[in-house]
Amino acid sequence: MITSRLLLVLRPLLAGVALLSMLPGLQACNPAAPPDHAAQVTELADRYVAEYLEAFPYQALVAGAPEVHPDRLVDHSLPALQRWQAAEDAMLSELLAIDRATVAGTPAAATYIFLQNQLEAARDFRACRMELWNVSPTWTGWQGDLPLVAGMQAVATEADQRAAVERWAQLPAYLDTEIVNLREGMRLGYTAPKNNVESVIRQMDAMLTAPVSESPFVQMAKAPGTFRAQLEALETGGIRPAIARYRDFLRSEYLPKARLAIGVSTNPNGEACYRAAVKFHATVALTAQEIHDIGLAEMRKLHDDISEIGLRSFGSSDPLKVLAVAKDDPRYRFGSREELIAYAEAAVERGRVAVPDWFGLVPSAPVVVEPYPSFLEKTAPGGQAISPSADGGPGKYMINAYNATAQSRAGLESTAFHEAYPGHHMQVAIALEREGLHPISRYFFLSGFGEGWALYTERLADEMELFSGDIDRLGLYSNEALRAARLVVDSGMHVLGWSRQQAIDYVLANTTETADRAAAEIDRYIAVPGQATSYMIGNLEIRKLRTEAERALGSRFSIKAFHDAVLEDGSMPLWALREKIERWITAQQNAGS
Repeated sequence: MITSRLLLVLRPLLAGVALLSMLPGLQACNPAAPPDHAAQVTELADRYVAEYLEAFPYQALVAGAPEVHPDRLVDHSLPALQRWQAAEDAMLSELLAIDRATVAGTPAAATYIFLQNQLEAARDFRACRMELWNVSPTWTGWQGDLPLVAGMQAVATEADQRAAVERWAQLPAYLDTEIVNLREGMRLGYTAPKNNVESVIRQMDAMLTAPVSESPFVQMAKAPGTFRAQLEALETGGIRPAIARYRDFLRSEYLPKARLAIGVSTNPNGEACYRAAVKFHATVALTAQEIHDIGLAEMRKLHDDISEIGLRSFGSSDPLKVLAVAKDDPRYRFGSREELIAYAEAAVERGRVAVPDWFGLVPSAPVVVEPYPSFLEKTAPGGQAISPSADGGPGKYMINAYNATAQSRAGLESTAFHEAYPGHHMQVAIALEREGLHPISRYFFLSGFGEGWALYTERLADEMELFSGDIDRLGLYSNEALRAARLVVDSGMHVLGWSRQQAIDYVLANTTETADRAAAEIDRYIAVPGQATSYMIGNLEIRKLRTEAERALGSRFSIKAFHDAVLEDGSMPLWALREKIERWITAQQNAGS
């Protein structure tokens, strides 16, 4: 999973005003000449990217773009959001006034498609009103997002340090605004589920009881000195009191009114929200029932794969018994936190060494493995990729080492390949290093494409002979089963009436997830409707496109060329990826003849 680059409304992704000097030059208007539609599209995308940065400054950092306002956090008040939405609507009207056919065959065509998708998806996603009920124990909650941002902020110079202090001095106002937004949500009938609110309250308690030295907003300072003293004073005098206000509001005022039902369909316009959320994240138009049925069908196929490997290496062809052995047998568990981390690091290194044989485009940016901070471990996802930074900093694979001795080896290597090489890190770093791409394609992320790619690469890793053994290969099937289960339980909970426990039980029965991890996964899906569908849906489409290319090209098919064709233009809606690969197949056929 790659995060902080997903949600246009809650957590927008952007590049900055300073990037305008790097963007393609805008062509001067000549009233006597016909309009240059390609230049118009490029200028509009330039403006969109620049205005994003002004509205949401810190997201340039997490997107891997140069920071323009390192001293600013974000104004996420409802009036500010309304101003941004009005700007989005105006830009969409301007874009749709340009006939897309007039830019076909130019670089502006991809820019047009991406911008249209983003603006229309964001408009429709407003049905969810996420800003009014975002009490989230996972990466869409401020406590899952902003500490990671603090860890990425440049602090090498005195100017960097001044900017950091100024930015994080705005965090108390940010949290007070969260309270205002949530109160408005309660007034309008939008609330988060009670269980998730209770989880966030526990996270706040952990942040408030941790030593000041362990705060992510203090750990930016690596050594004693003036900078560290300033951060400690900010933590104790501003940030912690604001966290306490937020926690106390949740506990005394919000929790009694939080909804008991977990499905977003119980919020106003909930079913419309779910349809829009699937389109926003997975970039496809599918009903909840269609998603549910796809998940059930894929689970049946994966049970066959698990039966085969179980018969070979685990003494049973019963998929549920095989998964239980992998999950419960002490032989397949880690002996320590250190062993778990080292196992992931070794997998990442094997992937790095192998990718040149399977890709023509190989990024220069490295990736490092880093555990989640302790206050996030229990509710954090199993893994998370963070983009390389614009100043040359490496990408990160955030690993969950919580309760390491209870974790099975099954799935760890597969997740490492998903997050690092050849998965998210490859996809994101290649886009960042493709200077010919418009910044909108370099810095923005679409979950259907990006998560679909990362899941595709877990099975690709088996082709690349990266797995250590059958327990790790079983983890590949378990990971895929988790993504199939996501289709079943996400649609089930949000629209089809499933309970939280029913969803947890389904995940436990069909994967090697532990009870803690299964509960955390389910609470994540509850907090972020629709996003969990993007993995398997995108993976199935990329696998289908590869099969079609192999059949059409026969001996002329090049796996390196196919992978480069998929990744070279950055994220795109799945329908646009299909159009592109179909054109690529035709071009390869014509070149061969």
